[in-house]
Amino acid sequence: MKRNMPLAPAAQPPEGTTPAKRALALVRTAGVVRPRDLAAVGIAPEYLHRLLQQGEVVRLGRGLYALADADLGEHESLIAACKAVPNGVICPLSALRFHGLTTQAPFEVWMAVSRSSWASSGGGVQMRLSWVSGPALTQGVEEHQVVGGTVRVYGVAKTVADCFNFRSKVGLDVALEALHEVRRQGDVSIDDIWRHAHTCRVANVMRPYLEATS
Repeated sequence: MKRNMPLAPAAQPPEGTTPAKRALALVRTAGVVRPRDLAAVGIAPEYLHRLLQQGEVVRLGRGLYALADADLGEHESLIAACKAVPNGVICPLSALRFHGLTTQAPFEVWMAVSRSSWASSGGGVQMRLSWVSGPALTQGVEEHQVVGGTVRVYGVAKTVADCFNFRSKVGLDVALEALHEVRRQGDVSIDDIWRHAHTCRVANVMRPYLEATS
């Protein structure tokens, strides 16, 4: 697990083959690619369109491609969102789902992005963007390698604090359920949760609930 690191670039496709085969190898290695991923290693993006026409790849969304027979699992939309918005971080409801802290399956991918950054429309993925700045954006970020790519998501303690921060959007009941489940599992320390509660400026809001679960 790596924290606060940018998404790793796609692996270099093998040399000595045709551009089409190199493009296909890159898609197979990276899981999900954008035309600019090919351009970065000297392959004309048009080869993606050729592979699409040949049925070798499928379009997940605008500018996002994967192997036609790829099984990206339940994280497909998260992978696509992270590709579409490389500097974004999966947050509240989507992060809860990723960490197995809720049975809810949000139809949008929740993502935190910098207030000063430009964000794309999501490449066809339905997204709900939250504009965040400072430590509340940069702290608690984890990168998880899953089938098909990398998911950049807030860790469990930060996700719980975020739920209280966005309680008007996710619901206080969801935030409380997440806190109780995390404390029940015992995998995250109370100090870690307190630290992120201060970062998100919800320490006073969370205090009575944290004290009740201590």
